[in-house]
Amino acid sequence: MTSTKYQTAAQTVLVTAGTGKVGRRVADRLAAKGFPVRIGSRSAEVAFDWEDRSTWAAVLEDVGAVFLMYTPGHRDPRAGDTIRALSELAVANGVGRLVLLSARGEDQAAAAEQAVRDSGAEWTVLQAAWFDQNFDEGVFTDAFPAGQVSEPFNDSGDLADVAAAALTEDGHAGRNYELTGPQLLTFGDAAEAIAKETNRDVAYIPVSGDQFGAVLTSEFDMPDEEVDVMIDIFATLLDSRNTKVTDTVRRLLGRDPVDFADFVCEAVASGAWKQD
Repeated sequence: MTSTKYQTAAQTVLVTAGTGKVGRRVADRLAAKGFPVRIGSRSAEVAFDWEDRSTWAAVLEDVGAVFLMYTPGHRDPRAGDTIRALSELAVANGVGRLVLLSARGEDQAAAAEQAVRDSGAEWTVLQAAWFDQNFDEGVFTDAFPAGQVSEPFNDSGDLADVAAAALTEDGHAGRNYELTGPQLLTFGDAAEAIAKETNRDVAYIPVSGDQFGAVLTSEFDMPDEEVDVMIDIFATLLDSRNTKVTDTVRRLLGRDPVDFADFVCEAVASGAWKQD
């Protein structure tokens, strides 16, 4: 399929979850490339809510491409149907390109990925590893059920650069991009790097899935059914299936992906992990 939507930088790009740690970076990259950006969020001037389909049509008006980041996440059983419905509406409204943020090795993401592939638009699926920014902007707790498994942590800035390219440049349609950082690290390695740079006593505490579920219940007041889903997902993702580094970022951007140590240095300089 050949897109006619991107002959100039005049086409607006909708960035769903556009105020989050990934979405805001994607929006910044698009703006820097000269593309008008519409932020998809409940607090935006034109409100967008994944859970309220009556808000969808307005944000899709005069939009040429959409960055899809489904919240509350692909683990939600509604994800596939919701992504399919928005994708179909987007194409019906003239959107020519869809870029989906998915998860590397997450079986639960399959339905959402297929929905985008079936949409009729040019599509790109970004299958990302755990983000560096999970350590300073969410979601990791001190206790986590990762054991000694290694992960190629991926920087959100690298992801944003790839997403912006897929949304605005030719050559990415029909591609699944598996995105990782440059090296494998255990969660303990990551904690050690943060401890070294901050001069603080930072350590990773490996726990069982049930123990992690207790943390989600006690500290985050998460409902039991969501806790069960989270435990199941992490048991899958942290079974060593993702202990592989890809060269995708280097191939697409012509540079090495951000090293975790460099991320830590930048985060510390920005005020991360300061003691109260």
